[in-house]
Amino acid sequence: MKTKRYEMDMCSGPLASKILVFALPLMLSSMLQLLFNAADVIVVGKFAGRESLAAVGSTTSLINLLIALFIGLSVGANVVVARDLGSGRRDNAGKAVHTSIALSILSGLVMAAVGILLSPTLLQWMDSPHDVIDLSTLYLRVYFAGMPATMVYNFGSAMLRAQGDTKRPLYFLSIAGVINLILNLFFVISLHWGVAGVGAATAISQYVSAFLVLRCLRREDGPLHLEWRQLKLEWRVIRRIFEIGLPAGFQGIVFALSNVVIQSSINSFGSIVMGGSAAAASVEGFVYNGMNAFYQTALTFTGQNYGAGETKRADRVLLWCQIYVMITGLVLGNLAYLFGDTLVGFYVEAGPDAAAVIQQGVLRLAYVSIPYFLCGIMDTMVGSLRGLGCSVIPMIVSLLGSCVLRLVWVATIFQNNPSPEILYISYPVSWALTGSIHLLTWLYVRKKAYAKVSGAGPSYLKVDGHHPEAKAAEDNV
Repeated sequence: MKTKRYEMDMCSGPLASKILVFALPLMLSSMLQLLFNAADVIVVGKFAGRESLAAVGSTTSLINLLIALFIGLSVGANVVVARDLGSGRRDNAGKAVHTSIALSILSGLVMAAVGILLSPTLLQWMDSPHDVIDLSTLYLRVYFAGMPATMVYNFGSAMLRAQGDTKRPLYFLSIAGVINLILNLFFVISLHWGVAGVGAATAISQYVSAFLVLRCLRREDGPLHLEWRQLKLEWRVIRRIFEIGLPAGFQGIVFALSNVVIQSSINSFGSIVMGGSAAAASVEGFVYNGMNAFYQTALTFTGQNYGAGETKRADRVLLWCQIYVMITGLVLGNLAYLFGDTLVGFYVEAGPDAAAVIQQGVLRLAYVSIPYFLCGIMDTMVGSLRGLGCSVIPMIVSLLGSCVLRLVWVATIFQNNPSPEILYISYPVSWALTGSIHLLTWLYVRKKAYAKVSGAGPSYLKVDGHHPEAKAAEDNV
């Protein structure tokens, strides 16, 4: 088939090289997607002023909060399709693809309505300063007009990743990224649209990437082939997606909520600290997305190998992903801090406050970027757990070990020592604690999950789709 060259056999052959081949395009794709927001922040900071920079940058945590649930569902869709492909259930994989795309369209429309209607209220709840709340509202409303496309792209690319294809999503984002940059410059510099211009550029580019991923699925001639007439919500498939995706999405919501609380505390220090923190957070995003590629790699590789009964190989997947994520986090995190003045300076408009904004940005990088590898270790453990079909336990662990800790930190330690540094320290402390608990959780879940497939062997499907013991294991983990 013409699309075979994009597929990958994850269940045999050398793991170390295959993980890199899978992860590197995914890493570049994630960073390119992040450039959408970075281009917004840079252009608006350079050409629309400090207030506009603060308006755009301070909305990031709120955007993440609103879309976290549905991004979690795309994680569930990825695991479902990967396990169906690994165990040979190609018909089930096809049904999961059509249900996932239908779900992405519906969720995108819901998020667009929520974002457009409730933006002012949500920003008021975050105590957004009066000098930026109107601009933040305008940006959010334009941004959320592109939410249907964002959801379709994320679910569609999750389908492609499930079969080992991380290259074509990179190509699609490259095209959309160039369009985003060109439109950013045109709307802001030539038309003077300010925050509305960067929001419109992002939304348009998102629709381009969504169109390309749908076109790709339409041209597939395997289990991922998309037929418009077959788009429907199959509740059996939705149940499987929700079992993994809802806990993942809820975890994302709680993480984002804790970040909104911290953002609200940052807002209390004024626009200079807000601007520096927003710029530094954008730089940190590149480090995070570099590491997050190995979370998604662990998720997909574990899903396929567990679906095929290759339990020892699933262990090696986690080992290699942890090695790679630590190296990535240490290198990128320290580089971000060492070149912090220059990197933060890209986002800051020249003026009397520029040095102060940059100083605040570098301060955040010192506390968050250098130990960022701890976050990568934590997330990769979660990827392996979800690949094994376990999503509720890591959600609870993350809720208690990270999010609740941050909220308690803000309510106690920060209240007694109100400074940006005290806020930033809460991040590495929560990563270290939560990652340690996830490791213990993985050891327990691994033993239970592997025991359920020990009698099924490495090849589940010989006739009609699956070995009964493998099916029982999948349904009960």
